[in-house]
Amino acid sequence: MKELAKLRNIGISAHIDSGKTTLTERILFYSGRIHRMNEVKGDGDGAVMDHMELEKERGITITSACTRVAWEDHPINIIDTPGHVDFTVEVERSLRVLDGAILVLCSVGGVQSQSLTVDRQMKRYQIPRIAFINKMDRIGANPKKVIQQIKEKLGVTPLPLQIPMGAESRFQGVVDLLRMQAIFYDGEKGEKIRHEPIPEDYIDEAKEARAAMLETLSLYSDELMEALLEERELPVEDLVRLIRQATIAQHLTPVMMGSAYKNKGVQTLLDAIVAFLPSPLDRQVFATDLEAAPVVPEGAPEGARAEPVKIRLQPEPTKPLVFMAFKIVEESFGQITYIRIYQGKFSKGDTVRNTRTNQNTRVGRLLRMHADQKEDLDSAEAGDIVAAVGLNCASGDTFCGQGAMVALESIYVPEAVIKLSIAPVKRDGADKMAKALERFRREDPTFRVSTDEESGQTLIAGMGQLHLEIYVERIKREYKVECEVGPPRVAYREAPTKETPYNYKHKKQTGGSGQYAHVVGKLVPLPEDSPTPYVFENAVFGGRIPKEYIAPVDKGFQRALVKGPLCECEVVGVQAILEDGSYHDVDSSEMAFQICGFDCMRETLRKAGMVLLEPIMNLEVEAPSEFQGSITGHLASKRGMITSSETMGASVVLRAEVPLATMFDYANELRSMTQGKGGFTMEFNRYKQVPKSIQDELVEKRRKEIEEEKKK
Repeated sequence: MKELAKLRNIGISAHIDSGKTTLTERILFYSGRIHRMNEVKGDGDGAVMDHMELEKERGITITSACTRVAWEDHPINIIDTPGHVDFTVEVERSLRVLDGAILVLCSVGGVQSQSLTVDRQMKRYQIPRIAFINKMDRIGANPKKVIQQIKEKLGVTPLPLQIPMGAESRFQGVVDLLRMQAIFYDGEKGEKIRHEPIPEDYIDEAKEARAAMLETLSLYSDELMEALLEERELPVEDLVRLIRQATIAQHLTPVMMGSAYKNKGVQTLLDAIVAFLPSPLDRQVFATDLEAAPVVPEGAPEGARAEPVKIRLQPEPTKPLVFMAFKIVEESFGQITYIRIYQGKFSKGDTVRNTRTNQNTRVGRLLRMHADQKEDLDSAEAGDIVAAVGLNCASGDTFCGQGAMVALESIYVPEAVIKLSIAPVKRDGADKMAKALERFRREDPTFRVSTDEESGQTLIAGMGQLHLEIYVERIKREYKVECEVGPPRVAYREAPTKETPYNYKHKKQTGGSGQYAHVVGKLVPLPEDSPTPYVFENAVFGGRIPKEYIAPVDKGFQRALVKGPLCECEVVGVQAILEDGSYHDVDSSEMAFQICGFDCMRETLRKAGMVLLEPIMNLEVEAPSEFQGSITGHLASKRGMITSSETMGASVVLRAEVPLATMFDYANELRSMTQGKGGFTMEFNRYKQVPKSIQDELVEKRRKEIEEEKKK
């Protein structure tokens, strides 16, 4: 347990180009994991953690990479995650299994759109974090403004533990407000740390900042409040303990600063990871007991639903084994599954049970991963993050050893918003392409593969253009298959707008046994913010329809929602209430009621005032101020709505909500509008009703496409 208290499982997350991978590279170097620092973009081999060819070429992180380092006798498992919103599931599943995180923020850009997304993900899984203000050497570096943004935009309380000495090209080091000393990073690679008294120029600012730090911390500690009122100093060890407690309770976010690229501030960040972030012992993890019957919570109102029994997992090697598979990667010799062990001890050769499929699997190999390099292990204990070979599972599955049968809360998977049709150029590439798509679908829960029943086309869906572009490129490189890709198609949805009653009879009586089913009820539109797209309510009383026929009606309804009456898009926002009906002793069957449900729903949807819904994206554009007018006008022509604008020096940051349908060539359009100086990020926000005139155009266009496909 003493060793477990030293372990840290952390993730490094941020907006695109905030310097996550550069920071990870420095951490690997200073901890002795690598002996030469590579840059993300450069003539060298590329960063260690960006091990895919595509990552090295583009200078971006596509898949999260895991490694393990040691600092001051503390083992640290680190996961470097992508910044692009298209690969958001990589961040999502990493944070699901981590105990703490580093939120990297650019000293110039501050809290940007993807920083907000990452912050939401951290809050979803209740991950304590340290904020690291990177790129202090950049022109326009303004840490005070970034700290203010952390407070206002992220809604957390920042606790700056340092102030910078100089900024931009004059950035020399930091003042440690806990120990009240200046820290300089000497040597060619910043490996020599020098502690000095605070220079005269910074003493007043440091005293003021320390007083503010203690005042903020005292709001969460009676012990410190008393010490401040009595005007006595608390020892540094006590302050570290109080900051650690407040960080783990997520009351505060310690703020550090530096420049990973210029090798300044990284070692002090490692010290802070060890000092302030939780070990597996500090985290409470609960799982659903699959063997216990659901119970009504104590003090719940009458008629409240019974809830599954939750049990707390203990990070002890002597308890029954429980672990989660959070990431899957197919390699030439088989599938590698990244796992986080929450309880018990896992040895190679052990047999474990997948609690979702109820199947047993024997694990042949256990591995410690270092980016794409592997090291064999004999066993691993609670709290560790390792990889196993030979597990047959999906991301988010829970596995148990002898004596446990529980399920951990799975990983949140966002909806896909963009579709492409894909086909191999040569017919003999069809098998290889199918193999590649199946592999990517297993590895990435946000990557969807489907077949259009009428046209026979293979469709791939994902989080954005870049997401699908990367997969098409990987099929070409890794499977040597040239593919033809159809134009991007927006994943529209259809929804009813008015309550519609139904009374539908399915009757088929020819020679032999016939089919008879009759359903009566109503279709009610669900509110826009409904957490589920479809709700079925059984309000049949007195056995008017036998119990065994209710589920087939529901199944028939759901089958009909796959293709709506307007554009054959998925139908959402439907509450189907089954109130009455009738059956025949001989001719009724489960199949008859399923067909009845299917035909009834199709007919009812046509009368339910259907509308098209389109994905609306959050857009953030950063460009020189002189182009603000043309960017704003251009967005207005795309039905975009500006939500805020912010001037940062000579640049402007515009935030807007725009329909995805109008944004497919925006990268090129923005480049030509801003002479190549503008950049943007975009992420899914919500679905919203399409204006009537545009809906009519889309419906007409889709009808023509369907007719063309039928002729073929």
